[in-house]
Amino acid sequence: MEPVKIGLLGLGTVGGGTVSVLTRNAVEIARRAGRGIRITHAAAKEYDPDLIQGLDQVDTISDDAFAVVDNPDVEIIIELIGGYSPAKELVLKAIENGKHVVTANKALIALHGNEIFSAAQEKGVTVAFEAAVAGGIPIIKAVREGLAANQIEWIAGIINGTGNYILTEMRDKGRDFENVLKEAQALGYAEADPTFDIEGIDAAHKLTILGSIAFGMPLQFDKTYTEGITKIEQQDVQYAGELGYRIKHIGITRKINGGVEQRVHPTLIPERRLIANVDGVMNAVLVKSDAVGPTLYYGAGAGSEPTASAVVADVVDVVRALTTDPENRVPHLAFQPDALSDINILPMEEIETAYYLRMNAVDRPGVLAEVTQILGDSEISIEAILQKEPAEGASHVPIIFLTQRIKEKNMNNAIAKIEQLDAIKGQVMRIRMESLK
Repeated sequence: MEPVKIGLLGLGTVGGGTVSVLTRNAVEIARRAGRGIRITHAAAKEYDPDLIQGLDQVDTISDDAFAVVDNPDVEIIIELIGGYSPAKELVLKAIENGKHVVTANKALIALHGNEIFSAAQEKGVTVAFEAAVAGGIPIIKAVREGLAANQIEWIAGIINGTGNYILTEMRDKGRDFENVLKEAQALGYAEADPTFDIEGIDAAHKLTILGSIAFGMPLQFDKTYTEGITKIEQQDVQYAGELGYRIKHIGITRKINGGVEQRVHPTLIPERRLIANVDGVMNAVLVKSDAVGPTLYYGAGAGSEPTASAVVADVVDVVRALTTDPENRVPHLAFQPDALSDINILPMEEIETAYYLRMNAVDRPGVLAEVTQILGDSEISIEAILQKEPAEGASHVPIIFLTQRIKEKNMNNAIAKIEQLDAIKGQVMRIRMESLK
């Protein structure tokens, strides 16, 4: 049987890794897929041939991605260009041409996945995207297929390695955010423009996809609450540790009260939780479901060959299903297209969580009572208080509160009133807390 011919778009970090993995492990992959798989055509504007093992086995390399998509001999397109355009146009053109698509493009899927999957459904082709979430960790397959017997209750994940590296360095070495960010850029963990990583946008793309396959709803990136880690200070990391917590940049999606929470933000996690001990650039996703309970998926969330591992696994799945009736293939978003529900994504104000609050207060009697009175009037119960000694000559002292769970709108009102007190200097630092039991 003739090998399946692949068209590869993009020869960057992941594209080069995909060529290397697919050629190095060609025999083993063919044994699993039932047929040989060959990258016969590739397109890239720029690439370094000396850095890509196996590139000599690709028949044709050009800078015209649309020519690859239109080539009648190519059966599967691997899109690794990234971004929104021309990736969207290329993927839709490939689908129009009746080709299956494998992509690692989380931004494309999160924003345009509904349109792309609808087009693929009409043409009877598959769009596979395992590599779009958590790199080499097979979390899409685990939730969509491995946990198909379960009702998913919630998913919480460290799904951006850059942010996790920065917070780990701040905790372990007592460094400031800006200092660690510069090092992350020098090491290649962060882009020259790190906005997507440090502001939570990258994680929100991934969480949008996880929420859809967990709860059987259309992709709704615009409703995902997103908050970055740029306001986290060294003192917050230190105080969290003293209280038995670690700060992690977490994406959480949870089904509750007829709606779904979908949020990305810094979060205090009890240090005894396994996910709180995921450090450096590693990723981890914790899934709580009704039948199996909690399951944890850990591994490399980015990188050349870890992400290529997921890309090639998707190619193998597509090859296995080439002759399968389209109606009997695994649905793109886990549920059959006509069974998706347009579940309400709850606004952040309606979400309930516990809180870490840090404020700088005048060092005089009665201030603590004023603050606790405001919290009490807002029906906010206090779990713990940590009051630090003032530095020599300082007029203000840090006070840290841990609260019990309360709706965000109640906390917003309380913080606004606390910040109006004459005894409070500056803004109140608020970090949400989750026990993840």
